[in-house]
Amino acid sequence: MSLSPTLKKSGNVTALMVALLTACVAFQLNASMLSPALVTMGEELNASQASIGLSQTWFFTAAAVFSLFLPRLSDIIGRKKVLIGMMVMMGVGSIISAMAPDITWLFVGRIIQGVSGPTVPLCLIMLHSAVKDPKKYGALMGLVTAVNGGIAGIDSFVGGYFAEHFGFRSIFWLMVVIAAAAVVLLFILAGESKPGAGTRMDWLGVLFIVIAVGALLTALNEATKLVGGITTVPLVAALALALVSVVSFMAFWKVEKVTAQPMVEIVHLRRRSTWAPLLTTMLTMTGIFAVINGIVPAYVQAVDPGFNIGATQMSLLILTPYALLGWIFGPITGRLAPVLGYTKMLRIGLLGSVVALAIIAFLGLHSLPMMITGTVLLGIMYAGTVNIMLNGLGVVLSPEGNPGFLPGMNAGAFNLGAGLSFLVLPAILVATAPLGGQGSYVTVVVVAMIITAAAFAASLLVPKPVAAEVAS
Repeated sequence: MSLSPTLKKSGNVTALMVALLTACVAFQLNASMLSPALVTMGEELNASQASIGLSQTWFFTAAAVFSLFLPRLSDIIGRKKVLIGMMVMMGVGSIISAMAPDITWLFVGRIIQGVSGPTVPLCLIMLHSAVKDPKKYGALMGLVTAVNGGIAGIDSFVGGYFAEHFGFRSIFWLMVVIAAAAVVLLFILAGESKPGAGTRMDWLGVLFIVIAVGALLTALNEATKLVGGITTVPLVAALALALVSVVSFMAFWKVEKVTAQPMVEIVHLRRRSTWAPLLTTMLTMTGIFAVINGIVPAYVQAVDPGFNIGATQMSLLILTPYALLGWIFGPITGRLAPVLGYTKMLRIGLLGSVVALAIIAFLGLHSLPMMITGTVLLGIMYAGTVNIMLNGLGVVLSPEGNPGFLPGMNAGAFNLGAGLSFLVLPAILVATAPLGGQGSYVTVVVVAMIITAAAFAASLLVPKPVAAEVAS
């Protein structure tokens, strides 16, 4: 007896979810699994930690650049085809990194891995195309996006274990295996869709926007070298790259106005449904990313004025609960979004994130239990709510005729905000060091609170995605 259409559809969605989650896990390993292995990588490649850190920077820069246009390209030539191609390139980059004889080849491998940058937004676009019920899509969206916040903290522990027992190369070989599994599963289980078939890709527009964003991200990286004091070469490089970015964006704007089939219509760029979520994403990342991924872990491990806790214990107490709660709450908040409203859930998450940062600033710096409380709340409110809503809004607010446009731009905003976060907040920490003790840390987290409050203000301008929500 043949299956009913409902059961067939349910089975297809389940199969698609298996393939998409495998792809998201493969990408997330690239982003997070190497963090505990950076010291080992430096030792095995005879490279400085600054060079190893730069390889990470170039991975995220490449991820941001490819995120700008691959979702749009997927609308034209096929989403399944592009996602499989991204997984293949991720595997190739992983093989090069695993066999790298020196830091140069590691750079090459990591940049190639960066082609997989828009994995999560592309998976969300494919899921949105396959699941029409808003409630079901919200829950599945939360599950997919939660992977982007870390694989329940397991990825960091596995990365540290592999690096300690088998060397850093073993981590890249594990990435090869997961990427290969993603390719096979996507090929077998995912369906193809290309709503923009027949449209010509605007490669000139792509060139200018890639140069604009790439130059801006590189300028931010050069600007981070000024944290310890202004020096001529990084200052000149940062200013020159910023100028290149501005000129390239102006050229992009002009090209899009005259091209018959633009990458994005200028009218879309002017809409609140475009610039408001992008501004909210950038401000949110600027306010929160460096706090949870740099400042808090460093403070907890510091002898004075921190709590003098080792890296493994710090991960267990701070990073793992944060990632685990994001993983747990992602599907829950995703399910609630179509019912309560995407923008309402976003604002609840942002207000909760401000409260979490206040707990960290005024209580957590004096008490480890309160620090854990603050980061746990941040895991629920940011990783499990705000991150889900921002990724979801990028899909449901995208123009109907160009569904890959806003998710790609939003992915760029995530990376830009992360870069700004690691530029602005550490610079404030250094500048306020004369305050001594906990004074500089209180100051920097308060600044993070203010930036996150600005993100909340920007979220008030984000329009409701009416079509993606269930009427009351």
